[in-house]
Order: sequence, then C-alpha cells, then structure tokens
Amino acid sequence: MSAIVCGIENTSSVLNILPADGAEWVELFVREMMSATSTDDARARATRVLESLAKSISAGARAEAAQKFQKEQKEMILRDNAILKRAVSIQHERQKEYNDRNQEVQQLKQLIVQYQEQLRTLEANNYSLKMQLQQAQQCNSIPGRFHPDIF
Repeated sequence: MSAIVCGIENTSSVLNILPADGAEWVELFVREMMSATSTDDARARATRVLESLAKSISAGARAEAAQKFQKEQKEMILRDNAILKRAVSIQHERQKEYNDRNQEVQQLKQLIVQYQEQLRTLEANNYSLKMQLQQAQQCNSIPGRFHPDIF
C-alpha cells in the first residue's frame, strides 16, 4: 500500500504503477481519499488519480486502435496479396497462350516456306513439261495427229 500511496504523491511514479482493472482503480481512489489529511489534499489526490485514470484509458484506447488498425492493414494486405497472386496467375496463363500461339505461327511460317518451295518446283516442272510438249508437237510431222501409242 505504501508504494501506491507514494506513487500518488509523486506523479511521475504513479504512471509506473497503474491498476489493471476498474476494481483496482476504485481501491486506489479509496485509499488515496482515506490517506488525505485535508480537503485540499483530497482534491489534489483525486485530481492525480483521475488524471492517471484518464491517461490509462487514453493509452488503452490508442493501443486498441493501433491493434485494430494493424489488423485491418493485415487483412487489406492479405486481400491485395490474393488479388496480385490471381493477376500473376492470369498473366502467366496469357503469356503461356501467347507463347503457344507464337510457336504455332512460327511452324505455319515454316510450312509456308516449304509450300512456296514446292510450288516453285512444281511450276518449274510444269514449265519444263510444257516446253517438252511444245517441242514434241513441233517435231511431229502430222499436225493435229498424235502418235497412237500416246493416246
């Protein structure tokens, strides 16, 4: 009891010895009032106890608000993290589709090159056969008549 009484008389040390709940605050207040030597002393003691109570309540409210803010921040970060994970997943799928399509386009370009080469070869063969046919027709002595073994 003397530590609390000394604590009330010395305002700086009362902040180090604060009651934990309402019942302890009431006990402290009653002890301080019983220890008062005069009305002015009782008033001063009551003022110090009530100021300490107000500071304690304010500190508790700040701590509770800070905890609530931290909890809300954590929840917001977790939501943002989930959104970012989903966005990365979507972007990854899109990139994968783009790569697959790009690979398909490259394969089709290679096929186009092959088909163009085949077309040139066929056109060259066609031209060669056309020239051979013209030459054969010019060498034929009877125009309009073809060798019976051909037809």
